[in-house]
Amino acid sequence: MQQDTHPRPELLISADAIERRVREMGAQISADYAGESLTLIGALKGCYVLMADLSRRIDLPLYIDFLEVSSYGDSTESSGIVKITKDFKHSITDQHVLLIEDIVDTGLTLNYLMDLLATRRPASLAIAALLVKPEKQQLKHPLKYAGFEIEDRFVVGYGMDYQGYYRNLDYVGVIDPETLDNPGGF
Repeated sequence: MQQDTHPRPELLISADAIERRVREMGAQISADYAGESLTLIGALKGCYVLMADLSRRIDLPLYIDFLEVSSYGDSTESSGIVKITKDFKHSITDQHVLLIEDIVDTGLTLNYLMDLLATRRPASLAIAALLVKPEKQQLKHPLKYAGFEIEDRFVVGYGMDYQGYYRNLDYVGVIDPETLDNPGGF
């Protein structure tokens, strides 16, 4: 039997705190777009847990779609090079669009995505993210909805991963990159 060699992340944000904040964000989005329909576009793969939870907290007609981008690869830091590996097919022309992101690190990926989505002529375009790292921020578009500000540490859980692992955690945790090279038991 193979031993699991992935270190247990240090708790940063509990499942209860995330649930409360997502509920608050959903209520605010519902109020801000009252009387409108809204298109949620999720940036895969990290957004999928937030997207599911947040969409159930928004009391509006919703159209949901995804695009997939890559800027991290298997690294703990963004390369700054954005690759779209899956685009969505639904037209967003004249639609109110909310781009859902798991984390805003430097913001370079979001800058690229917002510029791209703006060329598709939505009625409005905004960003919602669970986590924000303000120290490295280079985001040139306003972040309309943010869950939590965090320090510049490598986080996993609640959809976010390291080399495909940890997405299933119901909390956000921190992993020391040095332990990733010498993993202990999970």
